[in-house]
Amino acid sequence: MTPPSLDPQAPLLRRQDGGIVHLRFNRPAALNSIDLAMASAFHQACRELAQDDSVRVVVLGGEGRAFMAGGDLPSMQADPVGGSTALIAQMHPALEILAGLRAPVIASVHGAVAGAGLGVALAADLVIAAQGTRFSLAYPRIGTSPDCSTSWGLVRWVGMRKAMEIALLSDSLDADEALRIQLVNRVVPADELAAQTQAAAQRIAQGAPIALGHLKALLRQAGGNDLRTHLALEARLFRECAGTEDFVEGMASFMAKRPAKFLGR
Repeated sequence: MTPPSLDPQAPLLRRQDGGIVHLRFNRPAALNSIDLAMASAFHQACRELAQDDSVRVVVLGGEGRAFMAGGDLPSMQADPVGGSTALIAQMHPALEILAGLRAPVIASVHGAVAGAGLGVALAADLVIAAQGTRFSLAYPRIGTSPDCSTSWGLVRWVGMRKAMEIALLSDSLDADEALRIQLVNRVVPADELAAQTQAAAQRIAQGAPIALGHLKALLRQAGGNDLRTHLALEARLFRECAGTEDFVEGMASFMAKRPAKFLGR
């Protein structure tokens, strides 16, 4: 296990436990609202993850009382256009990298998940929420439209009709409602959030990394492909998996009724 970031005041903390990388937003006094330093650190971390084949799962979390309460409004007040543009220039490519990672991404959320924080959570492949978490689009309340892929993710996870309701009425949703509309995958007791997130991450980390990366890509592209295109993509990615040592190991372990030992090659 690698130690946490050496600077406990860094806007983003990174810790690695085997193939599981934890990224934690670290502006607890501001409910982890995104300023330029945090956005830049997050973008850099995502670039590094994309170059690291040892990473099997990424877990996103927040220090303190919240996952993320959106963008940092005080930092944008002095220069609304320039300040928001600078934040978006860091966050948008970071989220694109995150969605394209071979490693599955889990958002482990609690407290406030609002505005850009909702977008970050929705960019993950799985969302595990603590009981008591509150979700809010928030943007209409400050007179702006969404950023950080929030509108893209909202429609894909809950459907157009419900997304319109959440966006236009700007209601806050509790964790149980978020689970009911499939905004999140699981709701767990607050004191079990870390343990249950880690258990899910460890389970995923035991899988074949190349196969899981291809599976993630297939599911993310399914909504935009016609059937013929998607069948061709499935065939190509299956052939790639079939040529790996992990596929040989997977078949052998299945036949021998023993746990597989996947090496990512």
